[in-house]
Amino acid sequence: MEIIGKIKWIDETKTYGTNGFRKREVVLTTEEQYPQHLLIEFVQDKCDLLNNFQIGQNIKIGINLRGREWVNPQGETKYFNSIQGWRIEPLEGVATSEMPPMPPVSAFEPADDEALDIEDDLPF
Repeated sequence: MEIIGKIKWIDETKTYGTNGFRKREVVLTTEEQYPQHLLIEFVQDKCDLLNNFQIGQNIKIGINLRGREWVNPQGETKYFNSIQGWRIEPLEGVATSEMPPMPPVSAFEPADDEALDIEDDLPF
């Protein structure tokens, strides 16, 4: 899957446990009618993919949805979901859904006077 949006926040790489598990998080804001703020995590060697990106940059992230089950000491089963990134690329130069700006009036040529002399042959 892929998700497109603007970087709202990038965290530093954090290391957990004695085996050196690394994780880095980024918040991506989608650009739609109801924008969503999605926390996406990059783990292990994928943490370094975020080094060349900045807050405010438009990006596309390749993601996987992850889910896991956990049984607490009281015997209740809980479920957790996460979004894990594995690829990220900038969107500079890619067309967006916005309309292009209108060219200035000076870009248009005035009509010929001859073109205005056309007979109107419409019946109404």
